Amino acid sequence: QFCEEFKEKCPICVPCGLKLAEKTQTAIVRHFGLQILEHVVKFRWNNMPRLEKVYLKNNVMGLISSGTQSILEEESHIKDVLSRIVVEMIKREWPQHWPDMLKELDTLSKQGETQTELVMFILLRLAEDVVTFQTLPTQRRRDIQQTLTQNMEKIFSFLLTTLQQNVNKYRRMVRVSFPWAQANCRVGIAALNTLAGYIDWVALSHITADNCKLLEMLCLLLNEPELQIGAAECLLIAVSRKGKLEDRKPLMVLFGDVAMHYILSAAQTADREGLVEKHYVFLKRLCQVLCALGSQLCALLGSDSDVETPANFGKYLDSFLAFTTHPSQFLRSSTQITWGALFRHEVLSRDPLLLAMIPKYLRASMTNLVKVGFPSKTDSPSCEYSRFDFDSDEDFNAFFNSFRAQQGEVMRMACRLDPRTGFQMAGEWLKYQLTAPVDTGPMNCNSSVFFLSAKTGEGLCCIFSPSFVQWDAMTFFSESVISQMFRTLDKDEIPVNDGIDLLQLVLNFETKDPLILSCVLTNVSALFPFVTYRPEYLPQVLSKLFASVTFEVIEESKAPRTRAVKNVRRHACSSIIKMCRDYPQLVLPNFEMLYNHVKQLLSNELLLTQMEKCALMEALVLISNQFKDYERQKAFLEELMAPVAGLWLSPEMQRVLSDPEAFISYVGADNKIADPVLEDPSGLNRSRISFCVYTILGVVKRARWPASTEEAKAGGFLVGYMPSGSPVYRNPCTEQVLKLFDNLLALIRTHNNLYTPEMVARLGDTFAKALDMLEVEKNAILGLPQPLLELYDSPVYKTVLERMQGFFCTLYDNCFHILGNAGPSMQQDFYTVEGLASQLLSSAFNNLDNIPDYRLRPMLRVFVKPLVLSCPSEYYETLVCPMLGPLFTYLHMRLSQKWQVINQRSMLCEDDAADDNPESQEMLEEQLVRLLTREVMDLITVCCVSKKGVEHNTTAAVDGDDDEAMATEVTPPASAELTELGKCLTKQEDVCTALLITAYTSLSWKDTLSCQRTTTQLCWPLLKQVLPGNLLPDAVSWFFVSVLKGLQTHGQHDGCMAALVHLAFQIYEALRPRYTELKAVMEHIPDIQRDSLEQFDSKLLNPTLQKVADKRRKDHFKRLITGCIGKSLGEQFRKEVHIRNLPSLFKKVKPSLETNVLENEDGEGLTALFEP
Repeated sequence: QFCEEFKEKCPICVPCGLKLAEKTQTAIVRHFGLQILEHVVKFRWNNMPRLEKVYLKNNVMGLISSGTQSILEEESHIKDVLSRIVVEMIKREWPQHWPDMLKELDTLSKQGETQTELVMFILLRLAEDVVTFQTLPTQRRRDIQQTLTQNMEKIFSFLLTTLQQNVNKYRRMVRVSFPWAQANCRVGIAALNTLAGYIDWVALSHITADNCKLLEMLCLLLNEPELQIGAAECLLIAVSRKGKLEDRKPLMVLFGDVAMHYILSAAQTADREGLVEKHYVFLKRLCQVLCALGSQLCALLGSDSDVETPANFGKYLDSFLAFTTHPSQFLRSSTQITWGALFRHEVLSRDPLLLAMIPKYLRASMTNLVKVGFPSKTDSPSCEYSRFDFDSDEDFNAFFNSFRAQQGEVMRMACRLDPRTGFQMAGEWLKYQLTAPVDTGPMNCNSSVFFLSAKTGEGLCCIFSPSFVQWDAMTFFSESVISQMFRTLDKDEIPVNDGIDLLQLVLNFETKDPLILSCVLTNVSALFPFVTYRPEYLPQVLSKLFASVTFEVIEESKAPRTRAVKNVRRHACSSIIKMCRDYPQLVLPNFEMLYNHVKQLLSNELLLTQMEKCALMEALVLISNQFKDYERQKAFLEELMAPVAGLWLSPEMQRVLSDPEAFISYVGADNKIADPVLEDPSGLNRSRISFCVYTILGVVKRARWPASTEEAKAGGFLVGYMPSGSPVYRNPCTEQVLKLFDNLLALIRTHNNLYTPEMVARLGDTFAKALDMLEVEKNAILGLPQPLLELYDSPVYKTVLERMQGFFCTLYDNCFHILGNAGPSMQQDFYTVEGLASQLLSSAFNNLDNIPDYRLRPMLRVFVKPLVLSCPSEYYETLVCPMLGPLFTYLHMRLSQKWQVINQRSMLCEDDAADDNPESQEMLEEQLVRLLTREVMDLITVCCVSKKGVEHNTTAAVDGDDDEAMATEVTPPASAELTELGKCLTKQEDVCTALLITAYTSLSWKDTLSCQRTTTQLCWPLLKQVLPGNLLPDAVSWFFVSVLKGLQTHGQHDGCMAALVHLAFQIYEALRPRYTELKAVMEHIPDIQRDSLEQFDSKLLNPTLQKVADKRRKDHFKRLITGCIGKSLGEQFRKEVHIRNLPSLFKKVKPSLETNVLENEDGEGLTALFEP
C-alpha cells in the first residue's frame, strides 16, 4: 500500500524513480524505480512542466544507453518495463513534439547489442499498442500510425540490417566457439519478433522489396536452430497476408527452388531430431507455412489469372503429404483444410500432379482414420505426440471426432475427382477386414466384456481393441467414398457387379461381437444403393437386419444388455427405417414379407424393447404411405394399431391414466424394493404404457398423404381447398389417433400432477428421486463432457431407480412430441377438435407451478413451438391465442421470480450466508433458468416476428474516420415486422402487456445470449406495434429505463452493448418528440454532459436542421449514455489513462463551399468546353 500511495502522491517521483533505477541497485529495487517512472508518464504527464518532461525523457534514454547490465545479464522484466516507459512517452509526444525519436533510437542501437535489443523491444511494443491492440485515442493512433507508415522504408531497412548483421556475427562467432555469440543471437531473436509485429500490417511492397530479400533471409534462417522458430513465425505471417491479388503475386517466389529447398530441408532436419518440444513447435509452424502457401496459390491461380501453376507444385504436394502422414495427429489434422481447398480449386483440381496425389491422399486417410493416439496409451507412435497436444483422453477424443469429420469431407472432395479409385480402395479394405482374425488386444477392457467373452468362449472387442479401431475406420472410409461415388458417376457408370459382390460378402459375414456387428450394419447401409439395380437381393438384406434387431451376445440371458448390444439392435432398427424412408418404392413389393416378420417379432412381448417395436412399426407405416390409397392405408393402420387401441382404451388403463395415485401404483413408483438392481415387479406395466405412447408417436410422425396433389386426389386424400387456394388433405391415421387422444391428454394431466407435493410424498423410498433429472441430462446442462466410451461395455441402466427416471423422462417428452407433431400430421382434423384450446390448457398447462424447469423446457420446444408454427392463421383466434395468452402471462411471472432469486443469491454470496444448497446444485438451477429463458424468448420471437426480420448483420468498425463507432454494429433490417400471429396476440391488451414486459424485463436478466437475441429481434417490432396508440408517459420511461438497465448489466459484452445502444437510440429518436420524460431519464444518467445532451436534443427536435448521418447521431448518443454502460470487473477499478491529442498532422482538405465547382482557377469552367 505504501508503494502505491508513494506512486500516486509523492511530488518527487521522477528523481526518486531515477535514483532507484540505477544499475548499482538490486533488480527488484530497479524494477520498482522504473515502475514509478512508468506511472508518472501514464498518469501525470499531462500536468508536468515541459522541462521536467525533457529531463525525464533524456534520463530514460540515458538508462538505455548506459544504465543497464549487459544483454546476457540483464533481467527480462527490467528490459520490458524500460521499453514500456519509452513507448508511453512516444504515444504522448511523437511525432509532433519529438520529431527525432527514430534518429535517437538509431543512434542508441549503434552503441551495442544491449541497446539494440531494447530498441527492438520499443519498436515492437509501439506497433502492438498502436496497431494490434489500439490502446490509444483515435487521433493519436492515426497520427502515429501514419508517421510509422511514412517512415516504414527506413524502419524496415533498419530491422533487416540489424537482423542480417547480428546473424552474420553470430555465425562467425559460433564457428570459433566465441562466448559472446549468444548476445548477437539474442538481438537476432528480438529483431525477428519485432518484424513479426510489423509484417502483419505494413504494405506488402515492404515485405517483397529488393526481390523478396526479407523472405529469402527468413528461408535461410529456417536452418538456424536458435532462430528458426522466429523465422518460421515471420514467414507464416507474411504468407498468410490478405490484400490485393496483384500485390500478393511476389509471394509465389516461395515456390521457387531455393525457398522450397530450405523449407523442406528444415522440416526433414527437425523431424530427424525426434520428439523434442522445440523441434515439434517448429514443425507445426512449418506445416502452417505450407498450408498458407497453398491458400495463396489457390487465391492467385484462376482461369482469368496470369499466374501459372508453379514448377515445384509436385515437390510441394510431396512435402505436404509428408505432414499428412506424420505420426502427430495434430499435424495430420492441420493439413486437411488446405487439401480440401486444392481438391475444390477450379484449375488445380484438373492438374495431373494433384490427380496423381489422390490415391496417396486416400491411402494416408486410411491410416489417419484409425482412432489411435490417446495420450494415456502407448499403442501407437501418435501417443507420444498427443501427450504434448492434449491434456486428457477426453480432449483427444473430442479433437479426433472433429478431425475425422473434416477428413470425411475432404475425402468426398477427392472422390468427386476420382470416384473409382476411392471405391476400389474401400472394397479392398472391406474384404481384408472380413477375412482378418479378430484381435481384441490386451484384456484391459471393462469387466462385463470379460464376463461375456468368457461366457461365449471367444474374445469380444472393446472400443480400444485393434480389430475394432480398424473396422471403425474402414466403415467410415467406405461410407464416405461410396456415397460420393453414387453422387458423382452417371447411372450406367456405377460398378454394380463389384458393389453387389461386396454386399454379398458383408451379408454372409457372421459375428457375435456387437461392436463389429454395428460396423457391418453400417456397411450394409452404405452398399444398399446397389440393391436398387438388383432388387432380388432385398430379402437377404432384410433378413440380415431383422436378425440384428434381436441380437444377443448370449441367448436367453437374464443379465441387462450392454450398451454395445443395445446399440446394435437400435442400429438395425434405424437402418430398416432409413431404408423404408429413402427407398419406399423398392421395399413396397416385399411389404407382406416385412409385415409378417414384424408381426412375428411383436407377438413375443419380451423379445424387443418398446422403442425397437415402435421402430419396426414406423418402418411399416413409411411403406404404407406408398399405397397411395386412403382407404387401404387407413385399414392397415387400424389393424396395426389394434393391439395399442385395445390396451390404451381398456377400463383399467383409463383408470390408471386419469388418476395420479393409481398411476404411481401401476408403474411401481410407490414400492420399496430390497434389491434395486435385479428386482422390478412393475417393469412390464411401464413397458406397456411406453409401447402405446411410442406407437402413437411413430404413427403420427410417419403417416402422410402423397406429395403429388394429383396422386393425393386419385387416392382419396384431398378433401378440399382453403380460401387461399392451398389444398386440404386428410391423414389416414387421424381416426385412429383421435380415438386415443382423450387418454393421452389424461396421461399428460396425470403426469403434471405427479409433481404436486402430495404426490411426491407418495413415492416409495426407493423412488423418492424418480422425478429428478437423469445424470446425463445434468451433465448436458452443465456442459460437462461425457465420460469416455468405456460405457459401451456397461449395462444401460444400473438400478431400477434409473430405469424409473428414464421412464418418466422419456414418457413426458414423447407425449409432448405427439402433441407437437399432431398439427402438421392431422392438420384441420386436429385444429378443429372441439374445445381443443381448453383441453390443452387443462392438461398440458395444468399444475405448471410445480413443474420443474427441466420439464417445462422440452414442453415449450417440442409441443408449443411446432404447434404454433404449423397452425394455419384461420385457427389463431380459436386455438392459439386462447392458449398462448395465459401461457405468456404465466411464463413472465415465473421467470421474473426465478431471476429475482438468482440476483438475491448473488448479493447474499458476499455475506457468506449459510446455505443448504450446494454450489453445484445452484449452478445447475441457474443454468436451467438461463436455458428456460432462452426457450421462452425464442418461442415469443417465433410467434411474433417474421423470419426475414430476425437476421442481423454484425460488422466490425472500419479503419479511419469511424474508429469511434461501436465495436459491433447490430442493426436489425427495417423489414423486422410482426407476423399475423404477433398482430393477433398484440390485439389483446393483457397478452400484449405480458409480451412487452417480458421482452424488456429480460434485457437485464443475466443471460447475454438471450439479451442479444431479444434486443435485435423482438423488442423494437413489439414496441413499434403499440406506438400509434397513446402510451402512458410512465410506460415509455419504463421501456427506455429497461434498455439502459440492460446496458448496465451487459455493457461489457460488445455484441450486446451495440445492440442495446441501437435499441435505446431507436426508442429515443422515435419517442422523444412526443415524450419529454425521456429527456428527464437521460439527465439522470451518471456523468452525462448536459450541453452535449441539449445539442443532441435540439438537432433531433428541429426538423429544419440538416439531418446528420445516422452513424454520427448514434455515436453522439452512445457518448451521452456512456455513464450507464456496464464494465467488466477488470475495467471497473482500472485507473483511466488520458492521452491528449496533439495538433493534427494529417488533416483532410475539404473543398470550400464558396468556390463554384464549375469554374477552375483560370476562370474557365466546364461550361467553356460546351460553348460553340
